Parts: sequence; C-alpha cells; structure tokens
Amino acid sequence: MPPFNIHEVDETIHGRVRLGIMTFLAATGTADFTTLKTHLQVSDGNLSTHLRKLEEAGYVLQNKSFAGRRPLTQLSLTKQGRSAYIAYLDTMSRLVATSGDMA
Repeated sequence: MPPFNIHEVDETIHGRVRLGIMTFLAATGTADFTTLKTHLQVSDGNLSTHLRKLEEAGYVLQNKSFAGRRPLTQLSLTKQGRSAYIAYLDTMSRLVATSGDMA
C-alpha cells in the first residue's frame, strides 16, 4: 500500500458539514434543502455557505424551482462530486491503514 500523503485530503470535502452533505447526497441521490438542513442540524445560512463552496468546486448541483408558491431547492452530487467523494473515502482509508503501521 502506498504511503499516506496528508496533502491528498480534499479540504473542500473534509469539513464536518460538507462531509455530511456529501455523505447524505451520496446515500440518497437527491435531497431538498429543508431535509438536508434538518438531517445535518444546521441553520439555513450555514448550510447555504457550505453548499456554495461545494457548488463552486463542481461537486453539488442545486436545482431551484417552485412547488406551488414555495421555493424548492433540490440538491444532488455531480459526477465529479461523486468521484471526489469516493477519492476522499479512499484517501481516508489509506490514512487509517497506514496509521496502524506506525504503531
């Protein structure tokens, strides 16, 4: 197994809330803003800030529409986002595996 390189960790995903967003969307496929906010137990502003960072990286797609007169924001991972998430998990797995070798 190649040695672990800390610089391989994707800092865009690594934050607690962003990792939660990526994990939830990887598991569900899509989610609306309110469901994601409730599941992660964060404020509207906090979730919006993290979603903007993931969207700017090309990891998350936001689809805004209306359900009747109410705004509806649907969120999903992009193909690039899913690949980045899998790479992140692989990187973290290598970290865990190599830490056992250091003991």
